[in-house]
Amino acid sequence: MRRFARTLVTVALATTVVTGTAGWASGDAQRPLTGPPPGTAGWRADAVDGHRLPDPQRAAPAEVASFFATLASAQRDALVARHPSVVGNLDGVPLELRYRANRMTALRSDDPRYRRLAEDGRQILALDPRGRGLVAEVFGKLRSARRVSVVVPGSDIDAGTFDRSSDPYGTPAGMATSLYAATGGAAGSTAVIAWAGYTTPLGVGVDAATGRLAEAGADRLARLTAGLAADGLPRPAVFCHSYGSVVCGLAAHRMGAADVVVLGSPGMRADDVAALRTDARVWAAKDPTDWIDDVPHVEFAGLGHGTDPTAPEFGARRVPARDAHGHTGYFAPGTDSLRAFAAIAEGSAR
Repeated sequence: MRRFARTLVTVALATTVVTGTAGWASGDAQRPLTGPPPGTAGWRADAVDGHRLPDPQRAAPAEVASFFATLASAQRDALVARHPSVVGNLDGVPLELRYRANRMTALRSDDPRYRRLAEDGRQILALDPRGRGLVAEVFGKLRSARRVSVVVPGSDIDAGTFDRSSDPYGTPAGMATSLYAATGGAAGSTAVIAWAGYTTPLGVGVDAATGRLAEAGADRLARLTAGLAADGLPRPAVFCHSYGSVVCGLAAHRMGAADVVVLGSPGMRADDVAALRTDARVWAAKDPTDWIDDVPHVEFAGLGHGTDPTAPEFGARRVPARDAHGHTGYFAPGTDSLRAFAAIAEGSAR
């Protein structure tokens, strides 16, 4: 009877679950951005020395990496110049070419959201202006890093909110910057990727309570991590905030991650760690003041995201978060949670 009552509560509340950072506001249904990068038609019509270019929709990142490894420097430069939107967003392309291509795209844009991404020193790993805009940025020297982390955000994140100054630790750029600083910054040997590479829910609504957008996001996240592996980078630690933990739960078995860390999670669409089908260490954090604790951690008829990852029965390693505040305070400087995250990112946590 108690389980039945809880299910009824879930059905009533799941459509108003907030799994992002914007509070109790109504949400709009979003169309997930899927498929190959913008400019793919022109790329497919091109060739190098009579050889077709790898198809952005069908070629695995390892195939893309192998293709670019065969090119001379001048050939690579020519592809960047002719197809910056493909080169900049195609997983498996060498990092340095992606940075150059995305800077070119940003400089050509009339949209201030993208023009500021071309500022000196910014390393933009992905820039797709379609829809609300997708962005990924690297903090640190990714090519030489001994440890790599990826930050996956929750709801209400896009090109316009990627690095907003209000509520910074609820944004991917703010979380990544804080984690990078906590691991030593330029003096350390880590790099952090702020990845707003999927279509997130807006506010509260069915999108936030279902896995539809997370499923599309999981495909894109798995391809990102496959691209990092193809470029010879270490297995990442992936930090997943709020609805981002739903994305990570669905992608866990394909990410090749060393660690998966969820914070402020509504659930991972899995009953326990074993159901994630990953050999990564799985960690979970939830502070006492986070409203996510009021969300029913069950799944019914596609609504809700399942077991609380901080529950003992889930089997994740618990991250201390006693002094974090609210839903977006986990990366705030000086908190137990940030110190624990830094240890995980550096590979020293046990």
